Amino acid sequence: MSLDRRTLVKSAAALSAAGPFAGLVAPGAPAHARPRAAALVPVRDKRDGKVRLHLPRGFSYRSFHDTESPVVLHDGTRLPGRHDGMGAFRGPRGTVVLVRNHEVNNPTPAFGPRRPYDPMAGGGTTTVQVTRHGKVVRAFTSLNGTMMNCSGGRMPWGAWVTCEETVNGPDVGPDFTGASNVPLTKPHGYVFEVPVDCRQGAGQASGRPVRSAGRFAHEAVSFDPRHGHLYLTEDNFAFASGFYRYRPPVHPMKVGRLKDGGRLQMLKVKGVDNAHLEGAQPTGATYDVEWVDIDEPDVEYDYQPGADAPTPNDTALVHASSQGWAQGAAYFSRLEGQVYDDGVVYFTSTQGGGAPEAGNHDPAGYGNGSGQVWAYDTRARRLRCVFQSSGPLELDLPDNITTSPRGTLVVCEDNVDDNFVRGLSPSGRLWDIALNRLRSASGADRSNDEFAGSTFSPDGHTLFVNIQASAGMTFAIWGPWHRIGV
Repeated sequence: MSLDRRTLVKSAAALSAAGPFAGLVAPGAPAHARPRAAALVPVRDKRDGKVRLHLPRGFSYRSFHDTESPVVLHDGTRLPGRHDGMGAFRGPRGTVVLVRNHEVNNPTPAFGPRRPYDPMAGGGTTTVQVTRHGKVVRAFTSLNGTMMNCSGGRMPWGAWVTCEETVNGPDVGPDFTGASNVPLTKPHGYVFEVPVDCRQGAGQASGRPVRSAGRFAHEAVSFDPRHGHLYLTEDNFAFASGFYRYRPPVHPMKVGRLKDGGRLQMLKVKGVDNAHLEGAQPTGATYDVEWVDIDEPDVEYDYQPGADAPTPNDTALVHASSQGWAQGAAYFSRLEGQVYDDGVVYFTSTQGGGAPEAGNHDPAGYGNGSGQVWAYDTRARRLRCVFQSSGPLELDLPDNITTSPRGTLVVCEDNVDDNFVRGLSPSGRLWDIALNRLRSASGADRSNDEFAGSTFSPDGHTLFVNIQASAGMTFAIWGPWHRIGV
């Protein structure tokens, strides 16, 4: 979610006042202690010697694909900004292949030289072959003509699934920005599969959406290889968000891809209709869950080309979720990043943990808290709140999330103040990994630009993470991870 949208969030005072701290945190954790910035020190970028991050002692980093100045990829692509969700995969000769989202909204010409899904949509993905120390070997457009590509998820058969965090299209009215959707040629709000390959031709996506996985404000996905299910988060700013799963018609590990034509479902707490999980949770809160079917996951509305569509954007935003709500599906606040690890799907609720909302709609931003981290046990079908922030001075609006090889959760913050990358242990201990200290070429403070796309190289040596802003960039960070418990 871009900072333009984030500025609509309720005030920090309202967030910190909403409900008691009730997370599985280390005993004696202070309710409103400022993050431990003193544990981090200024570190110079290996690219040019400038200080862009504060890190623990002994750590190094190199930035690349900094779009404050024009960047042209190997296929001639003028690299867009808004670097967002990202996945890291094993590349040839010790390199890493990154597939990176670009969260570009509003009708604008597609980037890249290949045929786009929608020629008037400026989002998509780029694929980057890079060394463990952040030196670019090759980069090219792998999907274009999509919109608001926020996060996604790594697939074990060698693919990245990217998510459109929008329902824009020529068949619906303007979104929160007020920009007309008339120039668009295709409906948006889908997930797309991108193959992982550092060869330009083999690494390009078909551009076909998986429409049975729903048209809604998708944020991230993760895959359960045991059952063959794809889990999906929804970041619906003004309405309650849902946690979904997609059951493909064929197990993807058997066919090596995610097929369309499956069944979309939405999480419901057993015995409780429309459970307000966006509200503050008691310590150790655990719920048995079931899944309700979304019979019509996809929708297109009637419209006249060249004219404003009569269907409001908000109608399309809740098309899928309202079907789940009618069957008692649970309410969450702004579900964003997620990751699968050993039978458990971890996902963040960016504004969860405060006073419960009265219903399923709040135009000022659904959710009154500073963030939650949830865990869904795919075998036991049990949901647990594993962390709940006491206020913005502890953990401030968690967004993208990944796990380290040692099982530590790595959480990116997305707020309007200092943004950290944080470590979260299985026992609920929270600590600092990185602090944004960016300044523009003119000297303007960019420390409120959000982190996004955290992902470890397959060997665990390097944490790659993005800055999601109009002038985006990617960092490769390495050091003694074991020493800081990551």
